[in-house]
Amino acid sequence: MPQETARSPLWAIGAGILFVAALLAVLFYLDADDQVRELLRWFELQGAWAAVLFIVVMVGVVVLLLPGVLFTTGAGFVFGVLEGSLYIVLGTTLGAVVAFLISRHTFGERARNFVLSHSRLHLVQEELRSTGWKIVLLTRLVPFFPSKLANYFFGLTPVRLSHFTFGSLFGFIPFSVHNVYLGSIAADLATLGTGDMSRSPFQWLVYMVGFIATVIAVIYLNRIARRALARYSESDTADASQEQVSR
Repeated sequence: MPQETARSPLWAIGAGILFVAALLAVLFYLDADDQVRELLRWFELQGAWAAVLFIVVMVGVVVLLLPGVLFTTGAGFVFGVLEGSLYIVLGTTLGAVVAFLISRHTFGERARNFVLSHSRLHLVQEELRSTGWKIVLLTRLVPFFPSKLANYFFGLTPVRLSHFTFGSLFGFIPFSVHNVYLGSIAADLATLGTGDMSRSPFQWLVYMVGFIATVIAVIYLNRIARRALARYSESDTADASQEQVSR
């Protein structure tokens, strides 16, 4: 499998907050409050087509290996937390499935054999075939993991499409919700004091409690994922050693 990064999820959370802070600074510097409100109203007028368009864009972002943070935070900026999270998770999962299918049906047997022979995955092929969703799910919970590349990588492994889809769908949720939350907060701050766009103090309290709970969930799930992936790695190493001894 692709090498797991040792960075803490706090780096990812901090990077997201810095990105949103920079976005807000640009908006306030350019006095772009009116443009933000017009953008929000435009998307509201599109109805269901706005959601469809955004999901299609996310599919393209994933398949083409483009940076996604602007779109994940943008979903919160435009749609709010609930709708934005739904569209991001659906679009990202669909994009991952498309990349998976492209890899599985176009890269060929030679690429598959090369990946399996150079990654020690041949030692856990049966586990990937039967419970591959666990590995897929765990990799989605690790920040800075090359998730978009992993979509193509998993297409060359014995992981079933249904397992890949299931693991991706639920694995994408925590960080997607976190980034969408940041975008939604940015939208509220950018339109602060503009009548119906503003929130009451109680609403802000609930909003911030929800955001803190999301951060805690991301950190907790990330630790679980790292430990589980470490066990897989240790198991692979032990199997490789035994294989060399038997030779």
